[in-house]
Amino acid sequence: QVELVESGGGLVQPGGSLRLSCVASGRTFATRSMGWFRQAPGKESEFVAGITWNGDSSLYADAVKGRFTISRDNAKNTVYLQMDSLRPEDTAVYSCARGLRGTAVASAPNLYDLWGQGTQVTVSS
Repeated sequence: QVELVESGGGLVQPGGSLRLSCVASGRTFATRSMGWFRQAPGKESEFVAGITWNGDSSLYADAVKGRFTISRDNAKNTVYLQMDSLRPEDTAVYSCARGLRGTAVASAPNLYDLWGQGTQVTVSS
């Protein structure tokens, strides 16, 4: 059974940095695009960043462009989200997701078929 497990969340001051990790079990990781989504209290889930299966292309939400960087290491079955210059409005539960087979990187949640449980990121002074 394939599973996605996130880690790396926590409490950070505005302007600080965090790096999230998402480890995938199973053998399909290296053939699928991956994405990060977030959900703040009382708000809908939103796309944050996505990356193609081989890492040669990525996509970012406007709200995080220039501050967040998505990357992956297929040898470790892991996708990362480096978050710099964090703001209070970045506070949310961050979840990674696996793209549908044959799908290039995308922002629509219906193009992802497996989700992790999420990790809490809180940006506050």
